[in-house]
Amino acid sequence: MRYDLVIFDNDGVLVDSEPISNRLLAAYLTELGHPTTYEDSIRDYMGSAMHRIHELILERTGQRLPADFDEVFHRRVFAAFERELQPVAGVTGVLEKLAVDGVPYCVASSGSHARIRVGHRTTGLDRWFTEERVFSSEDVGRGKPAPDLFLYAAERMGVAPERCVVVEDSPLGVQAAVAAGMDVYGFTAMTPAARLAGAGQLFADMGTLADLLV
Repeated sequence: MRYDLVIFDNDGVLVDSEPISNRLLAAYLTELGHPTTYEDSIRDYMGSAMHRIHELILERTGQRLPADFDEVFHRRVFAAFERELQPVAGVTGVLEKLAVDGVPYCVASSGSHARIRVGHRTTGLDRWFTEERVFSSEDVGRGKPAPDLFLYAAERMGVAPERCVVVEDSPLGVQAAVAAGMDVYGFTAMTPAARLAGAGQLFADMGTLADLLV
């Protein structure tokens, strides 16, 4: 293994949550008077921390989202996760290979700790991610595309940034990893490869990742 730490994004990389969460986000924003399609949500918000949604809406419309926006949105998302969420195809095999080979790994997500935990519990991925392997944008001052979250995860895991590789599926996440001085593998299952152009390696099948990392 050429790296000392593999850092996974969560939504769209470990759990197949992006279709669910972006469908619900588009519907909720539209309901609040900010017409948003599913495609708009994927383009503008995929990989974002919640504060970025608030900032973009305010910037574009001059209006603030309701004070309970995050609470209502997460309630809807968590309920849908319980019904629909699945792990990304092939990711369990990747985690098994890393564990067998003794390669350290963790997750660093724009989502809240609660969102990460609901997703992992629902999909069975919680067995792979004990508390010390889970990092959220809640842990740092700035979410992606700032490098803070990835740098924090590397520091907590005791690995220098240049010895880390990040697995990401969003342009914001790729920008954050590059800014952190880490290699990036861009997962193109949902995101056009051109939007992940900053990644050093692109791949569309999660089942191939373990071999690519060697």
